[in-house]
Amino acid sequence: MRLVLGAMLLISLDGMAADAPLRFVVPDSWAMPMMQFEQDRPTQGILHDLMLSLATQVGLPAEFHVLPRGRIQTAMEHGEVDVRCYVVQTWLTDQPGDYSWSIPLFTQPDLLVSRQASTAPINPADLSAQPIGTVLRYSYPTLQPLFDAKRLERDDARNQQLVLDKLLAGRNRYAVSNQWSLDWFNQRLLPQQQLKAVAELQELKLGCYVRNDPKLPVQRILGTLMRMKTSGEIDDIIRLYIGGEPKATP
Repeated sequence: MRLVLGAMLLISLDGMAADAPLRFVVPDSWAMPMMQFEQDRPTQGILHDLMLSLATQVGLPAEFHVLPRGRIQTAMEHGEVDVRCYVVQTWLTDQPGDYSWSIPLFTQPDLLVSRQASTAPINPADLSAQPIGTVLRYSYPTLQPLFDAKRLERDDARNQQLVLDKLLAGRNRYAVSNQWSLDWFNQRLLPQQQLKAVAELQELKLGCYVRNDPKLPVQRILGTLMRMKTSGEIDDIIRLYIGGEPKATP
């Protein structure tokens, strides 16, 4: 009987461990091709597919926690979520917490975008005082001095899709977008309607980080992300949504 009970306990513990989810934080400001939401639940997108594949290869079910951007770091610090992706390490230089970082997984430029092409790159410092389309709570280090000096003004929208919608509708002359979002947005437009990148503001090398918690398989998660990158799986996911060759990540 003792052996039977012991075996049942082991089976029960194994089942509990197998059912423990890997909890990913998802900003509610993401839009396609990063993430699509249906009734506030992630359903597809580059980062949805990456997270789902990562959890599957690690051997845990994926659980998505959709949060406002201002709540994300608190949730990580309090252990409410386990993994955050599509983030730059310098964004957290002043944040508490014990984390381990993946290798860089993506390279994304922040672009100044307009409805009209430019024969030469535009210097934002040369622009007349005007609103620039931006995403609420997003940081734009190269433009921040101009915002602080009131030479340019943020015109925030809830997500990148809405920023580009406003630009296309003529609400602004310029907006900021990452390359993926611009490519995705332009896919549905005729060539003469497509938005144009007129300057590169900065280049971001983004990855994922994991809470250093003994209950989490931290090294297995990081090792899996490295294999997904070096094998080309992550680039294949990106191509599925935006086509072409993703920009190399050194």
